[in-house]
Amino acid sequence: MRQSAHTEVRLDELDRRLLSALATTPRIGVLELSRRLGVARNTAQARLDKLVNSGVIAGFGPDVDLTRVGYRVAAYVTLQIAQGRGRDVTEHLASIPQVVEVHRTTGGGDLLCRVAAADNAHLAEVLDRILEVRGIDRTTTALVLDSPVKARVLPAIEDLGHEGRVAASGKSRA
Repeated sequence: MRQSAHTEVRLDELDRRLLSALATTPRIGVLELSRRLGVARNTAQARLDKLVNSGVIAGFGPDVDLTRVGYRVAAYVTLQIAQGRGRDVTEHLASIPQVVEVHRTTGGGDLLCRVAAADNAHLAEVLDRILEVRGIDRTTTALVLDSPVKARVLPAIEDLGHEGRVAASGKSRA
């Protein structure tokens, strides 16, 4: 049974070491994982199950480099949405394969989308498709030039304090 996304899970040292091992070697088996952690196989399996069931581990899918499969252009598109049209717009965005992420945000825009495209002409087509739904008042697009810091979670996990949580100040508890 998966817990609510808002339920905080406290990670102990073994949990953090397990996550680090999985981040380093995603295809590691439970037996090898238990060897690396120095715990019984059943302990490694139970901890892994706990992290999956609590929603801490959200998936085991491959981390695909979209540029290697032909999506050479990446962009972030900020959308300002008309009142009451959020559901229609997000459903529409979910139907567009090149919209790879959507986040509801505060600030100047309502939604932030990460978009992948083969080239600039394809990006223009994707942007036109995004605009096909009623309810989008304005868009702003920023092209990604490069990604000097790739998406990552391990440094934040490793920075958690001994209690496995972040202190209110944002600094880890030691």
